[in-house]
Amino acid sequence: MYLSRFLSIHALWVTVSSVMQPYPLVWGHYDVCKTQIYTEEGKVWDYMACQPESTDMTKYLKVKLDPPDITCGDPPETFCAMGNPYMCNNECDASTPELAHPPELMFDFEGRHPSTFWQSATWKEYPKPLQVNITLSWSKTIELTDNIVITFESGRPDQMILEKSLDYGRTWQPYQYYATDCLDAFHMDPKSVKDLSQHTVLEIICTEEYSTGYTTNSKIIHFEIKDRFAFFAGPRLRNMASLYGQLDTTKKLRDFFTVTDLRIRLLRPAVGEIFVDELHLARYFYAISDIKVRGRCKCNLHATVCVYDNSKLTCECEHNTTGPDCGKCKKNYQGRPWSPGSYLPIPKGTANTCIPSISSIGNCECFGHSNRCSYIDLLNTVICVSCKHNTRGQHCELCRLGYFRNASAQLDDENVCIECYCNPLGSIHERCNGSGFCECKTGTTGPKCDECLPGNSWHYGCQPNVCDNELLHCQNGGTCHNNVRCLCPAAYTGILCEKLRCEEAGSCGSGSGQGAPPHGCPALLLLPLLLPALLGTARPLRF
Repeated sequence: MYLSRFLSIHALWVTVSSVMQPYPLVWGHYDVCKTQIYTEEGKVWDYMACQPESTDMTKYLKVKLDPPDITCGDPPETFCAMGNPYMCNNECDASTPELAHPPELMFDFEGRHPSTFWQSATWKEYPKPLQVNITLSWSKTIELTDNIVITFESGRPDQMILEKSLDYGRTWQPYQYYATDCLDAFHMDPKSVKDLSQHTVLEIICTEEYSTGYTTNSKIIHFEIKDRFAFFAGPRLRNMASLYGQLDTTKKLRDFFTVTDLRIRLLRPAVGEIFVDELHLARYFYAISDIKVRGRCKCNLHATVCVYDNSKLTCECEHNTTGPDCGKCKKNYQGRPWSPGSYLPIPKGTANTCIPSISSIGNCECFGHSNRCSYIDLLNTVICVSCKHNTRGQHCELCRLGYFRNASAQLDDENVCIECYCNPLGSIHERCNGSGFCECKTGTTGPKCDECLPGNSWHYGCQPNVCDNELLHCQNGGTCHNNVRCLCPAAYTGILCEKLRCEEAGSCGSGSGQGAPPHGCPALLLLPLLLPALLGTARPLRF
């Protein structure tokens, strides 16, 4: 009889529990990183994806207010009662513990009754905006697993933004907007999470659902994490494989639920009417009695334990990984690139462990230029890692670009590679061939490309000669200057001083004063040669 009653009560309890618990308490079977199994080779470790248990993350955060003096009580002031906004004889005094409302009272760890709360100064400086930024920092990357819940002891604010950071507060992005009138406050159409879908789950929305003004029965604001999970896992989160698959393959989705900091931006207190009652400004303030943030340390599925020590959260990494988030392979375990664990296949996932670096084996010969090797799965081969002494290659047997092989040195000599020293002005690039000869630009020669070929001169590199004293003579009395140009007399111009300056101006006619000097006119130059001949053939004149 007792047994049948016990079974009946147990069945009833299971039924009630299933109704009261809309979501499973445990996400999945990822609470063990490795286990020993028996194989034909004996006992071996079987590795699997693992993660810390979801917990209340408010126990590990730091709170910062901006402006820092926004908390009420310094100096003491009176404010209106929550239930009766016109009963304004309540007092906030930072110097009296019973009347103080410091920031640490935002978190009701003990479930105090009556509830304790943080409270801002009142809106006594109206119409100047009463705005407060509340920053929650973990100094650690965390993954959110449940709704963010903010309980206001005052009326819920008319305007508020919840923001997140992924880089420890250096940059911020909105999570969700809250307003009594989204269109007026943020120029956004009002929506709720129910309006989203799998394809729009990352959309940033403005909701009017939680901003109902100054009412005592409406105190809570949510940021719905589980409702977003439900788009993939079903309304009761039964199909976790689907959610895990999406988190594995869609980085933006996983990042959406990942934060290092949260910021609550309170932009306008609960007014409750169209206009602010300027005669009773002590009615308007912010008061928060509780903030709930559930999540887990992000350990990239390489740890089940997250330790809080010296005010800092750190993953106790498994799978030969290390770092605050288990984000890299340990020293001597870099046989393949680091990779996060995977939720799939359900239920164990894939550990993606870091494997030992391959060294001191026959196919890891690096000729003394490296003591570390890595196995490349894709190529099914072992390569030397971090070759020294200006070497490179699978076995550090080649020289780096800009160096060439020292023919007189053995492969294991530290001086096996010599720098090319190609002249940067004369060479096409800094590389040289196996003999140390650099590839030169046009007109340049020499092993290091620092000499000029005939017909060229060095001027920020080898440039073709414009003039010289052998083939390219300057004409009409011009002189060659550094092989790059002719210095012409005043009456001449051109590359080789071959043109009359007056010809360019069109003024070489008589009377212009710009005629050519005698040695410049070909006819006049020939006259002395022709005159004797003319005189010798002419008949004598008779008078």
